[in-house]
Amino acid sequence: MSHIVLGISAYYHDSAAAIVLGGDIIAAAQEERFTRRKHDAAFPKQAILFCLEQLGKNLSQIDAIVFYDKPLTKFDRLLETYLNFAPRGVRSFVSAMPVWMKEKLFLDETLRKELAQLFGVKKKQLPPLLFCDHHMSHAASAFFPSPYQRAGVLCIDGVGEWATTSVWLGDGHTLTPQWQIDFPHSLGLLYSAFTYYTGFKVNSGEYKLMGLAPYGEPRFVETIRRHLIDVKEDGTYRLNQKYFNYATGLTMTNHYFDDLFGGPPRSPESPLTQREMDIAASIQKVTEDIVLRLGHTIYNELGVDYLCMAGGVALNCVANGKLLREGPFTDIWVQPAAGDAGGALGAALSVVHHYFKEQRSIDGRDKMRGSFLGPNLVQSRVKTELDRLGAIYQVYTDELLFDYVADLLSQGHVIGWVQGPMEFGPRALGARSIIGDPRHPKMQSIMNLKIKFRESFRPFAPAVLAERVHEYFEHHKSSPYMLMVAPVHKNQRLPVQEQEQNLFGIDKLNSLRSKIPAVTHVDYSARVQTIHQETNPRFYQLISQFDKRTGCPVIVNTSFNVRGEPIVCSATDAYRCFMRTEMDYLVVENCVMAKLDQPSLKHDSNWRQEFTLD
Repeated sequence: MSHIVLGISAYYHDSAAAIVLGGDIIAAAQEERFTRRKHDAAFPKQAILFCLEQLGKNLSQIDAIVFYDKPLTKFDRLLETYLNFAPRGVRSFVSAMPVWMKEKLFLDETLRKELAQLFGVKKKQLPPLLFCDHHMSHAASAFFPSPYQRAGVLCIDGVGEWATTSVWLGDGHTLTPQWQIDFPHSLGLLYSAFTYYTGFKVNSGEYKLMGLAPYGEPRFVETIRRHLIDVKEDGTYRLNQKYFNYATGLTMTNHYFDDLFGGPPRSPESPLTQREMDIAASIQKVTEDIVLRLGHTIYNELGVDYLCMAGGVALNCVANGKLLREGPFTDIWVQPAAGDAGGALGAALSVVHHYFKEQRSIDGRDKMRGSFLGPNLVQSRVKTELDRLGAIYQVYTDELLFDYVADLLSQGHVIGWVQGPMEFGPRALGARSIIGDPRHPKMQSIMNLKIKFRESFRPFAPAVLAERVHEYFEHHKSSPYMLMVAPVHKNQRLPVQEQEQNLFGIDKLNSLRSKIPAVTHVDYSARVQTIHQETNPRFYQLISQFDKRTGCPVIVNTSFNVRGEPIVCSATDAYRCFMRTEMDYLVVENCVMAKLDQPSLKHDSNWRQEFTLD
């Protein structure tokens, strides 16, 4: 008998729900996609209801509900930390304790109350409520959906209950903990400290720091290694708490950190200087070095050919790519929802395989179904929504649609592309995407400034037909989740003009570096997404048509949202975002809308105030 388990993550950031039937993942979604509040941490009511609806079952048929964290253990860590650092941290303690005493310490009761209200039942009628260790949730999300029978598992994040870095051995339907590094020593929090110091938002701006790194020179690497973090040969590390304020304070860094790097943190939204770029390059290099060392240690200790990864640091696709290229593993699989949202899925899978002792089936493919686990679009419902909005659209058959959109792309148009089930995780993978022609020399700046309203330095990802990836990138593996960075193939590169060779910082941005400049970062790298016919047939068909028309099996793929907004979910979300930007066309299922044909949105002049900047 296959058991049904509902997993929940909530109350920190990126609340989510996932439902599994045995080892099969039925549905998973983040609450932010429904509420339209980015990184929404609230109890995931709408995500839970969606998951149950997808399964077609009611509450009484669920065998267990599991939360991705153990709040009592986390409270133990909080108290012990304050005691160890006392009298430092009094302000932080006074700020944190009322919330814990009122809400988080009694999370069991809070969850039961929320679930009972959601389903209109009494608390005693709920299924058993279980709690899963935070890093076990991460590890389970990485190993159990992976295509491997046996693998090492590496989880790196800010902090769970105590663990900040943990290593596991996955074998069949079991995960066995090997060792861990505990708070306050955290690679994730170190990276977040630099995110804060360079003026970006912690827990959402780390990918900006990663994207900024190639513009700088890693001239602060020795400063970081000498003063901030002691890294051993095996990749284990300790942080010097003299320079940090996250354990007991209300900021990430302190005045000692400021003195070390020559000034206070950059003010958010102020101009970026070469210093920030060099700092970004330096902490990125230190992070890559630690991840590579940890990889070698896991390989030597566990004797495994494969590695699975999860936790927020596993979204550092530059470090992942380096570990794949230079590390000892045959292949690496990273959970696409590697952050806390994925903890809901991991907790559910952990209960299925550890609590209910269900076996895994291994067939050489992962179990994430391309990560298309969210709400699906139905053509009839799409038309109803568009009609209600007053949208002007044409309906195309599949035979005509892909050729028409490929033609629009080849003309340099920017297109919103919304198809089928929504992605689970932080990346748009071809279901809720904005797409363009990678050969267009101005496409990156057009998309950043006119469509996404975000910083000009941010790179875009190439979506490439899986069987052609090796022609355009120095990469020979599957990378369906946009979690591996690889160099652009030398055959695709263009020599940088003599007058541009000595450019520094953001000035490098406008140099034409390859035949696909819109997806080539300043260091000739790209965040590769391989497109597979079996998991994303419509996106595959579109890129195939673009290839037939242009000879290029690559398109630009970025998430369908503006800065500060969650990725769109419904046809209504997509149309509103489309009308607020300078996108040229919108395609929702088989409905195609041209911007020039649309009536202007009424009462929408202050729409940018809806979303706080990320």
